[in-house]
Amino acid sequence: MTHTRRTFLATSAAAAGAAALKPATALAGSAAFPTDDALLPTPPDPAPRPLNILILGGTGFIGPHQVRYAMYRGHNVTIFNRGRTAPDLFPGVEALIGDRDGQLGALEGRTWDAVIDNSGYVPRHVRDSVALLRDNVGRYLFTSTGSVYSFDQDEITEDGVLLPIEDPESEDVDRYYGPLKILCENAVTDGFRERGTVLRLHVVAGPGDTTDRFTYWPVRIDHGGEIIAPGSQHTPVQYIDVRDLAEFMILCLERDIGGTYNTAGPALDPTSMAEFLYGIRAITSTPLSFTWVDEEFLAEREARFQLWYPPTEGPVRGLSRVRSHKAVAAGLKFRPIAVTALDTLEWYRTLPEERRDQVALNLDRDAGLLEEWRTQQG
Repeated sequence: MTHTRRTFLATSAAAAGAAALKPATALAGSAAFPTDDALLPTPPDPAPRPLNILILGGTGFIGPHQVRYAMYRGHNVTIFNRGRTAPDLFPGVEALIGDRDGQLGALEGRTWDAVIDNSGYVPRHVRDSVALLRDNVGRYLFTSTGSVYSFDQDEITEDGVLLPIEDPESEDVDRYYGPLKILCENAVTDGFRERGTVLRLHVVAGPGDTTDRFTYWPVRIDHGGEIIAPGSQHTPVQYIDVRDLAEFMILCLERDIGGTYNTAGPALDPTSMAEFLYGIRAITSTPLSFTWVDEEFLAEREARFQLWYPPTEGPVRGLSRVRSHKAVAAGLKFRPIAVTALDTLEWYRTLPEERRDQVALNLDRDAGLLEEWRTQQG
């Protein structure tokens, strides 16, 4: 491995480790969120009892799926946020207006069976909400991230090595995203003890996503033609369908499940890049072919691809080796790759043209790479 290749791969994956597990930004409006009831599964059985659930956030990417599935299960939902993003998304849901930064008055004097904290990034904010709700809420579920881990591990389980806390007083989320999430987790577990639940998310995919990390692949594959399949066929790929995540979160509340859980899919066992690409291939009849182009060639040309995090060895090798056995044992289930891909593609087709154009397919770049690759291969 050349120094150039090693530097590129390590830098690319390290950057991915810092940013890839960050949540999607808030939706621009309600039209961006899928509202088709066909996206909801049929519950195998009714909820044991209706819960009063408070969601801190609720109108971003994950939140709407939580709200709709909770209501589908017969629960009563209240959302708390600043009222700026898609305020009319759920007209039948109680909406409390406030701010995590010192404006929690709307939550005072109220009781709920459970709270889901989607919007906790700054430890001070989480400590404030924990202190306010500790005696008025049964269970506190905190939405955390796999970015709390050091990726310099062969695999990552819930007791894996966490990142060091370099500046515990900082509130710079962009710089210390993972470490600040660790401190947020601590605030929840210190305050709620056995009544606290922490879910560490991997890349979240599916209808409503604004990051295009997963969306790129069904859109590119459906476009057809010759497609670069990056690196080794065996490189692991991980993400979780947002609906699988939301359903597991509501399940944790219904069954009063506590503890810390990784939530990385799309299967319990590792999913290879080949399985991933051919799983998506199944959703389209567009003529296409895959050409496998090796890691070193792409690294020398600084060509990056969504959800591809080489190298398979090195200081960030754990990024796509997150183990979710504990969550699966507790009830987490995964949709097939093709289902997530098809639903995401159908959602993408409903978006305005200017939004669809934001999914950069890099067709000219890839055509040049393929021509050069064929020339090099003789």
